[in-house]
Amino acid sequence: MNPETKPAPRWDFRAATRQSLRNESLAKALFRATAKFDDGRRALMAALPESDLLREKARQIKDDVLQHLDRYLAQFADSVEKAGGVVHWARTADDANALVASIARERNVKRIVKAKTMVSEETHLNEALEREGFCVMETDLGEYILQVAGDRPSHIVVPAVHRTKEEIAELFNTSFGVSLPPEPAEITKFARARLREEFANADMGITGANFAAADTGTVIQVTNEGNGRLCATWPPVQVVFMGIEKIIPRLEDLPVFLKLLARSATGQPMTVYTNLITGPRREGEGDGPRELHVILIDNGRTAVLSSEYRQTLRCIRCGACLNTCPVYRNVGGHTYGSVYPGPIGSVLSPLYEGRIRFNALPHASSLCGACYQACPMKINIPHMLTAMRAEQAERGDNHVLERLGMRLWALAMRSSLLYRFGGTALRWGMLPLSSEGWVSSLPYPFSGWTKRRDFPLPAKKSFRGSFEE
Repeated sequence: MNPETKPAPRWDFRAATRQSLRNESLAKALFRATAKFDDGRRALMAALPESDLLREKARQIKDDVLQHLDRYLAQFADSVEKAGGVVHWARTADDANALVASIARERNVKRIVKAKTMVSEETHLNEALEREGFCVMETDLGEYILQVAGDRPSHIVVPAVHRTKEEIAELFNTSFGVSLPPEPAEITKFARARLREEFANADMGITGANFAAADTGTVIQVTNEGNGRLCATWPPVQVVFMGIEKIIPRLEDLPVFLKLLARSATGQPMTVYTNLITGPRREGEGDGPRELHVILIDNGRTAVLSSEYRQTLRCIRCGACLNTCPVYRNVGGHTYGSVYPGPIGSVLSPLYEGRIRFNALPHASSLCGACYQACPMKINIPHMLTAMRAEQAERGDNHVLERLGMRLWALAMRSSLLYRFGGTALRWGMLPLSSEGWVSSLPYPFSGWTKRRDFPLPAKKSFRGSFEE
């Protein structure tokens, strides 16, 4: 964020949650998609020989990269330039957007086709380019749907996961004056026909990078649609828009990550397309861009690199933590108010966009640990969420009732007499509110719990009492 920019107001996660929980269509779409992906991941990872060892190998590779990121970035930049590409460095989101606009202006670009890239959502690239007068077209089907709707992604891998096929058909029928049935094949066929013309007339293609090999300067892009390959080969100018953490040391390390990425993301053994791009078109080659520009984007990553949250930079954006998270599966991505939703977003959003603005997100978790178990890169998300909560307490940014409650709890834990008295008083205080061992309504501030679920009445005899017998 530009330090001169006025800070955005705090995101009201609770209000967004209440709104999402009232949306039955959202609940239906979320459950159908996340359950399918998570079940597929579990089955394929269980069938993968030595999957835990593979995860550990991937973690070690990324940790080595992060420990020596400066060296690997310099090697990657040299390799790209030796292959005929051009490397640009961007410290902030504004710098990155300005570089793309400058490249486009100098080459008299009018129309731009764009493959799915999360970092461009992070920098709000489309809006920046449109302000400069460029026509930018998303070509990933999910992103295209959202662009037509004027909507935002709600999932790292499946951006339109919150929309049902009926909603998408209605959107296209209203927007384009057609009569499509709510059938995925028909919707895809219609979008393909419209996008084909965009590819044919594009002056520039923008793609992201899932990985980038330092030793060869190769950019690796994995997709389930042919749009990424068309963006990278059809237009005369290609721009690769990537965060600096996407580096891997060697091209031979790639299979380790490919075995994990698709299985973790969508429950597939492999994605449909794996594109390896090393430099622009060479003499005698029939396709590929005449110019290749790689923009390496920091935008807060080096600050994270030197912090206790460094391991977040291992993230390969598979979305597995979203698919398994009970919170995300009930409220969806828009509830988080940021580019990165779900468990990993609850850490990344405060780091990249401001701890004060997104102070509620570290609490958007039950700390059940499902995200840690699902993560192919072994990112300990629960540990980092508790660390962020501790930071909030240290700077006094948590709720006054929470601070009071923690002080009372600490006082009780220091005295066995107070602890026993508190347990007895709690049971007797809740007894008049209970029915058959459950309390369905508690006063504020505990009413937030019983609005959605019942609270068990404390046992007649404490664990210590039973143990002493």
